[in-house]
Amino acid sequence: MKEEQFKVLKTMSEATNRMDINMFAKKVNLDPNQTIHQIQELTKEGFLQKVGSGFGITAKGRTTIKAFMNVPAEMGFNFYKEVNQPTDFKAWNLVEFYKIIKQVSVYSIEFHLFRGDFENWLKSACKEPELADEIAGIKMAALKGEELRTQLLKVLEARYGIKELL
Repeated sequence: MKEEQFKVLKTMSEATNRMDINMFAKKVNLDPNQTIHQIQELTKEGFLQKVGSGFGITAKGRTTIKAFMNVPAEMGFNFYKEVNQPTDFKAWNLVEFYKIIKQVSVYSIEFHLFRGDFENWLKSACKEPELADEIAGIKMAALKGEELRTQLLKVLEARYGIKELL
C-alpha cells in the first residue's frame, strides 16, 4: 500500500463528520485530484466502498489500518537471538513484524515463540488476542526452523492480507 493511500484510509477512519473533497485533500496533504485518484484506487482494491454520496471503509480497510498502526513507542517488539543478545530488528506494527519474521534468523523466532513473547506482544501492545491465540496454536504444534517461519507468515497473511499490501 502506498503511503498516500494509507493517509487517505487513516484520515477517513478518523473523520467524525462529512467533509468536502477540498477539506479532505488538505487534511491528507494532497491536491483534490490526487485525493480523488487515491479514493478511486482504494475503492477498486476493496478498502473503501461507496456509501450514498460518500465513501466508507470496508472490513478490509479497517484490517489494513490495524496492520499498519504503530504501537506506543515503549511497546515496540525487540527481536533477540537469545537472552541478552539483541538483534537490530524492532517492530512497531504488524506489517513490520511480518517483514522481520521473513528475514530474522529462525533461532530468534524459536526463542521468542517458545517463551511466549509473540503472544504477549500481540495481546498487550497490538490488542490482538485472537492472533495471539493463533500463534499459541503454532507453538503447540512444536514446529521448528523454516516450517515455523512459514506457518507464522501464513497466519499473518491470512489475517491481514499483508502479502498483498507490500
